[in-house]
Parts: sequence; C-alpha cells; structure tokens
Amino acid sequence: MTDPPVTDPLVPARPVTDPRMPNPPVPAPTTLDGLIAALSPGSVITDDAAVQAYRWDRANDPGAGTPLAVVRATCTEDVQAAVRFAAATGTPVVPRGAGSGLSGGSSAVDGGLVISLERMREITIDPATRTATAQPGAFNAEVKAAAAEHGLWYPPDPSSYEFCSIGGNVATNAGGLCCVKYGVTTDYVLGMTVVLADGRAVHLGGPRIKDVAGLSLTKLFVGSEGTLGVITEVILRLVPAQKPPTTLVATFPTLVGATDAVQAITRTMRPAMLEFMDGPTIRAVEDMTRMGLDAAAAAMLVIQSDDHAGAAAAEIAEIERICTEAGATECYTTGDPDEGEAFVQARRMAIPAVERTGRILLEDVGVPIPRLGDLVTGIAQISAARDVPIAVLAHAGDGNTHPLIVVDPSDIAQQQRAADAYGDVMNLAISLGGTITGEHGVGRLKRPWLADYLGDDVFELNRRVKDALDPQHILNPGAVFDHAPDPAPAPIPAPTPAERADRAG
Repeated sequence: MTDPPVTDPLVPARPVTDPRMPNPPVPAPTTLDGLIAALSPGSVITDDAAVQAYRWDRANDPGAGTPLAVVRATCTEDVQAAVRFAAATGTPVVPRGAGSGLSGGSSAVDGGLVISLERMREITIDPATRTATAQPGAFNAEVKAAAAEHGLWYPPDPSSYEFCSIGGNVATNAGGLCCVKYGVTTDYVLGMTVVLADGRAVHLGGPRIKDVAGLSLTKLFVGSEGTLGVITEVILRLVPAQKPPTTLVATFPTLVGATDAVQAITRTMRPAMLEFMDGPTIRAVEDMTRMGLDAAAAAMLVIQSDDHAGAAAAEIAEIERICTEAGATECYTTGDPDEGEAFVQARRMAIPAVERTGRILLEDVGVPIPRLGDLVTGIAQISAARDVPIAVLAHAGDGNTHPLIVVDPSDIAQQQRAADAYGDVMNLAISLGGTITGEHGVGRLKRPWLADYLGDDVFELNRRVKDALDPQHILNPGAVFDHAPDPAPAPIPAPTPAERADRAG
C-alpha cells in the first residue's frame, strides 16, 4: 500500500479539469486522408474550384499560392488536428478569418493548409465581468451587437467592422476610428486560447483586469499575424455603452491647415474620433454617395465628442475655434446621432469609393502626430513625382494614414511607378520616425521593409521568438518573416486531380 501524496495545505491542488494542465499526447494524422478522417465530414476542402476562394485576402496578393487543402474548423480540437498534421508532415499552415485583411497576411501558400476559422462564430457575454468570450470567426459587428444587448460596448472599430473577424482583428492588432480615445484591439484582449505549432492548445490570461503572473504572453500573440500560433478563442474587455456623440465636420483649402488643426486639437484634447480625408478621397466618396461633400476642398476632418451633452458641446466648440484659426472654410456641427453617423459612414466608405477608380495598393503608415503634416504633404509630392494618383485618408488623431495608390491594371508602366511610389511612402514614414504599419499588419506586402524599420538587433529578437515558438516555420511562412525555416520533414505531395475528385465524391 502506498502513502497518499504529500500536499501543502497552503497551496490548493489544481483540479484535473484545469485547462492549464498539459495537453495529453494525441497521435497526429500523417496523411491528408488521415486528417480528413479525423475531422467531421465536409471539414476539409480539396476541390480545386472551392479552394480558389481561400487563396487571397482583400489585398489580392499577386504571389498567393494554391493550397493543398482548406480545413474549415469548428472548434479548437479541429485546429489542433490540422496543426498536428502540419507539424508531422512539414506542411505550411495559413490561418484565415474573414479574408478582409489588407496586407496579404492570409495569402495561401503552395502545397500548404489554409485553416479557415469562419465557422467558429460563438459569442458569450458576461455582464458581471464586463467581458465577451468570442470565437475567432465572429464579426466585430456581431460582438458589438451582443455587447449592446447588455448595455455594453466593444470600442475597436475598423472601417470594415461589419465584415472583419475578431480573430483577424486580434492577429493584426486592428485599430479603427475610435482609437484616438479608446485605444486599439490589444487594449481589450484579456485572454485567449491559442494552438501552438506543435498542436498544443494553451490558455492565456482570463477575465481579469489585472494579472502580471509570468511574461505577458497574451500580448505577444496579439498582432503576431498567425506566425506564432492559431487563435481559437479570445476574452475581450467591454466598457459601458458610448454616449450619443456630437459631430463636427471641417473642410480646409490646404492640407497643411488640416494637419495643423489636428496637432492643435490633440495637444490639449482627446476627442472620440478625429478622422482625415484629402481632396481625392473626398471627391471619390462624393461621387459614390452624392451627399453634398465639398469636392473642391483639399482636406476634411470628421471629429466627434462623446462626453455628456454639455461637455461635448463645449469640446466641439473649442475644436471648431481651432479649425477656424487653422483656415477651415466651413465647420458644420450636429448633435443629431443619425446625421453624425452619415458623415462617419462617408469616412468608412473611403476605401471602397477610391477602389471604384482603379486597383489600389493600400498603405498603412503612421508617424508621430507632429510629423503628420510632413507625411501628408510628402505623399502628395511622391504622387506628383511618380505620376500616380494617391488618395490619403487617416486616423489623424493617431497619426495613422492610409495612402491609397491607384493603378490602372492595363498600364504596365504605371504599375511600376506605383510600386516605386509604394516604397517611397514606406521610406518617407521611416525617415519621419514613423512605422510601416499602424494597424493592418506587415503581412506579405510590407515584409521587405520590416528589417530596415526594426533595425538588426530588434529584427533578430523577433526572429528568436519566431524560432522558439515555431522551429519548423510552418506557421504562415512568408508573412512578416522571410528567412528560411529550419530543416523539417518534407511536405507531402499534393493530390492528383483524380484523388481530389475521389475525395470530393
């Protein structure tokens, strides 16, 4: 007879159901047929036509490959099975949410797996802890709506909030229009479940406002773009519902006047929204909406205050004074929420409106706010020098701009000039003490500039983290990092058309 284990009465034993316990070993599928058998019917797509829909995100990366298969996961265990198969066979894995990314972060890889999280859409709201627990495929708008049923609000609001996924938002640390006051996605992520490169699922953080036990691994995975693990659940902080905002729209005859106003506003105030559109963007939106925007203006600011009514009116009045002193030709104020939302929607429509004028190369560069004027005027100079149209919109209160380089797909010479202009804008932002991406992520499109932006030492630290968590470099290869992976098992061959047809049948 053995003695019972000795326990410390001051240290409670962990229950056997504790999710922090090590993952039990699970045999990994080593063939595609084995993976198909391990998942529910219809979870693995190999049909050529169906696979095509999962090759690109919204960036339309021309280098996107053709995957071996698409795994349409419904739970963490599905993702684990797919990643274990990938680890055992050396197969690249590209996680994918709604496909709304703008930097090529979910471009497919030849012979790899796309793990689509689109079917993982569950959301649970806990009003007592003011948290939302959401699967990664849930749309940002769905989380907002679920929170609103309890008088709560999830602030991060990318312009694509109606169709972008929470998993993608977390993977890129997405921002949005309200970030000037309320912060970005990482400010609202309290915890997550993430599947590591070896197939283990780990649970980080939880529904706690304060927790400094161990390294801040939750924050490490926010913004990691699927290169360190696959996020399968997130715990999000919620706040009380936003008060109805008061809105100011100011138009300017010069870019400098608008950016000077932004600097003056942010020096002493923190509005709930401070957005910028330049002349080409205004005209594109006006052509699309016919809402009466001043198409002759060089720039327009859309500003909101969401303090209580008296304070909001006073803040907007002070902002109007600043805009007038900076040369605004017109300032229009409204306390009507619907009218104010119409102007916000005009700003949200900017990218689709500019896309109507040609194919776009979309940038996401940001600078310290005092350099915003230099960035915006510098981009205008690049546009003229390279002879390519560039429309600029911005989360001006954050110094985060989105230059949209417009390209005629039939003009080969212009395509080259546009590519050169893209690099010019990156280099300009870096020279101004800025960043190559404020919220869209590095993806594949901005990867060539990452090492120069970070510098040798910091880039090497990034690579160390990548090497430690993904030694085979199977997780989203080509996104963010471009160095060769360590030796790994040879990828399994793609199935023949006959094999695909047999599996589909």
